[in-house]
Amino acid sequence: MAKKQTKVSPQSDPGDEHVEKMVIKTPRVETPVLEKPLPKTKKNKWEIKDRVYLLKNNKSPLSKSIKSANIYWFDEEKGYEREIKYCENQTTSFVDEMKGDQRLSHIIFRNGSLFVPKNKVVLQKFLSLYHPHVNKVYEELNNVAIAEDEIDLLEMEIEALNAAQSLDIDIAEAVMRVEVGSKVSEMSSKELKRDLLLYAKKNPELFLDLVNDENVVLRNFGIKATEMGILKLSSDQRTFSWGSNDRKLMNVPFDEHPYSALAAWFKTDEGMEIYSNIEKRLN
Repeated sequence: MAKKQTKVSPQSDPGDEHVEKMVIKTPRVETPVLEKPLPKTKKNKWEIKDRVYLLKNNKSPLSKSIKSANIYWFDEEKGYEREIKYCENQTTSFVDEMKGDQRLSHIIFRNGSLFVPKNKVVLQKFLSLYHPHVNKVYEELNNVAIAEDEIDLLEMEIEALNAAQSLDIDIAEAVMRVEVGSKVSEMSSKELKRDLLLYAKKNPELFLDLVNDENVVLRNFGIKATEMGILKLSSDQRTFSWGSNDRKLMNVPFDEHPYSALAAWFKTDEGMEIYSNIEKRLN
């Protein structure tokens, strides 16, 4: 009788026909594809346009020449100084790149300004990038920067006007006393409000500084107390005393404004007591 043959699956263990052999598939790991970085945009790309250069500090002589030769500019990429000069017949400012004759040209400001058309790129770069006097003797007119400065000034003016509109009367008086002195005591509320708004519009930065300076209020407080005779300031402006009995309260430190010194003194323990006493009399 022929033996029954057992058919073994290719995935079966030859030693045990009832146990199937486990096949572990190795996971396929794909190599990540690294994208090539995009080429960087060239920074400070030169813009072809007409340019105007102005002498600094609003100077406007009939004519002023600046050096156009015997100048050296440090090239960071090459690591050394390179001689530069402006020649109208050359396409570069760098002497080591020039070819043929070098016809040196003069650079002259007329009435404080110099207009350079867009086709004079070599001269524009010479003035804007390489010349040692740029931003020292002269500067390039930048309309964008001017617009930004004007916007900042207008925003500051709006902030100052808004602050002036909502300012407490005591602080308003303190701020205006810096501007007009003791005359502020004679002003009506309407006059004070008007002059305060005009001051905020005329000098917005200084106005905001004064509004945020707590010593301004204390100085005004001391001035009012002196004007009303509650305090007395000596003729040499070195000593504050009580107006009623000449009892000395404080000495003004050397080289300090008397009312600034008084404002600082009001913050001390002794000064706070005197401040409270004066406040009751003023009210």
